[in-house]
Amino acid sequence: MAIVRYTIDTLPRITEEEMLAMRALAEMPDDEIDCSDIPEMTEEELDQFRPARLKIGFYKEPPETT
Repeated sequence: MAIVRYTIDTLPRITEEEMLAMRALAEMPDDEIDCSDIPEMTEEELDQFRPARLKIGFYKEPPETT
């Protein structure tokens, strides 16, 4: 699978249909959302995540813990 990268300036616009689907999902209680088809992530995959850097201001990496 190819990696697709976007920036805040290159994100595709959301369609009206997508917006309606997201609003319906946002109003749905968490226990009614079916997440059974989403595979669990491994510790190695989770370790690759970093906080998003905001366009305004800056983010400083936390110090390494030992």
